[in-house]
Amino acid sequence: MLAATLRRLLFWQTIAYAVVSLWLVWGLNWQVWWLLAAYLVLPLLMLFVWTAKITLHARPSGESGWVWWRAIVGESWAIYRLLIWTMPWVRAQATSSPALGQSQRLPVLLIHGYCCNYGVWRDMAKRLQALGHPVLAINLEPLFCSIDDFAPQVEKAVAQLRVMSGQQRVALVGHSMGGLVIRAWMRAYGDAQVAIAVSLGSPHQGTRITPHAKLPNARQMVWASDWLQDLQNHESPERGALLRIALTEQDAIVFPQTAQTLPGVDAQVFRGIGHLQLCTDARVIAWVAAQLPSAEQQKALG
Repeated sequence: MLAATLRRLLFWQTIAYAVVSLWLVWGLNWQVWWLLAAYLVLPLLMLFVWTAKITLHARPSGESGWVWWRAIVGESWAIYRLLIWTMPWVRAQATSSPALGQSQRLPVLLIHGYCCNYGVWRDMAKRLQALGHPVLAINLEPLFCSIDDFAPQVEKAVAQLRVMSGQQRVALVGHSMGGLVIRAWMRAYGDAQVAIAVSLGSPHQGTRITPHAKLPNARQMVWASDWLQDLQNHESPERGALLRIALTEQDAIVFPQTAQTLPGVDAQVFRGIGHLQLCTDARVIAWVAAQLPSAEQQKALG
């Protein structure tokens, strides 16, 4: 489980830092408060350097610099928040949130991306729940397998969400690889249970970040992979009508960024945010929420 791994890393990082700090305090008379501040700030600075490196590598030549630096700052903070304060502390099982208020709206299944867990959805889940949507967020495991192997887990979660909400159709929202998991699930199980499917920063045409990937799901997501082409070949215009796509022009993980579209599906483009920020940015969350009422109307008509 990813959360357990992250907790172990944080534990041993804390132990190592504490040992070094004791030596600095007792041996060199360093101030304790400075060391405590450094413990909180240094990981953020390291993430900033790493994010800047991969983001500038993904920037097309001739692109304006300031919007990319804005994305670097925002993405660094999002990674720091999710990697340290959210993802390590989730439970192994799926987490469900009943709708708030009297009127229950379209139920939503949230599916995370590669090397993440459902902790990335904390902000999104709270907002959708407050708007009256029953929400279910799941963990995809094992981390490194074929994307097709996740389809039965999605099928089980959809059935659970339908029972929980009492509704026949659901909305699915996937981030990064999660968007491909949704499409793979629809290929395996059909789309009769789908009111709408939303993908955020998904590599629908693949990414160039790891051209020589070895792990099964990473290999399926390389640029123009055979698996992606086969997935697209199995999709009808009717299935495409259920899809909504959002992407960011400053994505450092999935690029070429604006190529991540599908035939007949318009893409909502966000600027100045990074890959993980697509799960946390208020504009993206508002956009996702705005897609759901129209899907609810389609459900009522169907």
